[in-house]
Amino acid sequence: MSAMNARPADGSQMRPMKQADIEAVAAIEQRAYPFPWSAGIFRDCLRAGHQCWVLDSPAGLLGYGVLSAAAGEAHILNICIAPEHQGQGHGLRLLRRLIDLARWHHARQVFLEVRPSNPRAIRLYREFGFNEIGLRPNYYPAAKGREDAIVMAIELLGPEPNP
Repeated sequence: MSAMNARPADGSQMRPMKQADIEAVAAIEQRAYPFPWSAGIFRDCLRAGHQCWVLDSPAGLLGYGVLSAAAGEAHILNICIAPEHQGQGHGLRLLRRLIDLARWHHARQVFLEVRPSNPRAIRLYREFGFNEIGLRPNYYPAAKGREDAIVMAIELLGPEPNP
């Protein structure tokens, strides 16, 4: 992309999520996760004033991300690309936008949780500069009980990482 406002070849653009996007976002969530967030959770995130963004294209929504930022910290609550659009760099684009938003909110650290059973996401976060800082036992619902969450964080004090 040569110009600041140039769009990728697929015509996609990042924009704030609107109430009208909730059903499409919830449909992506349903396809992507065995234990998805409900449409009501996304509505609550918008109402709470979280940074909720979508990656929109002429073909429809490709993905979304939700960031909570307060008191010098930010937390990526959800980031998801529709299964049929994964592996094309969209997740990295969304992650960069959420990190930019965290910087804009003067966050010094960004945290997230990820399932150990999601190696693609773990690889993306590590390549971006996130480090594993802990484990939350029994954090996620799973087919056979519960699954732990890997807690990851990145410091935003230094220069922006460039994976």
